[in-house]
Amino acid sequence: MNTLCMRRIVESLCLVTLIAGPAGAQSYPAKPVRVIVPFPPGGAADIVARAITQEMGKAWGTQVVVDNRGGAGGLIGAEHAARAAPDGYTLLFASASPMSVNPHFAAKPPYHPLKDFTPIVLIGFSPNVIVVHPSLPARSMKEMIALAKARPGQINYASNGVGTLSHLATELIKLQAGINLVHVPYKGGAPAIVDTVAGHCSVLISAYPTVAGQIRAERLRAIAVTSAKRIEIAPELPTVAEAALPGFEAMQWWGAYGPVGLPAQLVAKLNADIGRALQGPEVKSRLAADAAVPAGGSPGDLAAYLKADYERWGKVVKASGIRAE
Repeated sequence: MNTLCMRRIVESLCLVTLIAGPAGAQSYPAKPVRVIVPFPPGGAADIVARAITQEMGKAWGTQVVVDNRGGAGGLIGAEHAARAAPDGYTLLFASASPMSVNPHFAAKPPYHPLKDFTPIVLIGFSPNVIVVHPSLPARSMKEMIALAKARPGQINYASNGVGTLSHLATELIKLQAGINLVHVPYKGGAPAIVDTVAGHCSVLISAYPTVAGQIRAERLRAIAVTSAKRIEIAPELPTVAEAALPGFEAMQWWGAYGPVGLPAQLVAKLNADIGRALQGPEVKSRLAADAAVPAGGSPGDLAAYLKADYERWGKVVKASGIRAE
């Protein structure tokens, strides 16, 4: 058991008199709740988090504040949440990047995704989409791959940061396609999009909600989705697997967590309340507009999904030989 876990257990025992049973859980929250999003405003995680927290604020009758703490592919914000008191007033809204992917790149990760958090609920899924700047003469995956082979090391791609899913998914495409693209990491999805729209980068893999507006405005050209199946909101887009690389898949997902040691009664309340918000028409409509699908389920469901995803990307990192830049 690591030091962080031991400290959280001690803090949890100290809090038992405050939230030990149904009465304590029912009185929560008695003050504003902070939800840490480990990326800058405007990215997919931020968009989805704000849709959820708006409904939570209404249901609870108190303020739910989104605290954007970007940097290091989500490690900075996630570490901050891991070190918070397990009292329910600091939660983490995390994506695959800081939980399944980025820790594999750090020589000494500041936290362990499977040990230093309390899973609450799986929020939802969103397919990633591959977009290119309109100046790039490629309208399909095959054309993009052919162009990259003809111009090795001359086409750059943006990512949400070193170790993020957008980085690793693109590196996986490079490995499977045998191409050489130059990596340009950013501190989150929003700045990566800005520079790709400006033409400073030519290729970007991003969660669909983040770039949907730019695709509709034709500032970016979508060429494929990274999910196993085509998406309803853009059925004309082929999957990477069917277009060029059989078996390829890279899904974005989000989950709600608390620090390790969060009392079971509070976990149950948060799981139920967030689950109800996910099934509400406002949230479902907001997510569906950007091809995101709400999930839900028990804390155990999130724990099992995270474990499988963490182990899967760990194998990819090891096999690819990718190192943090």
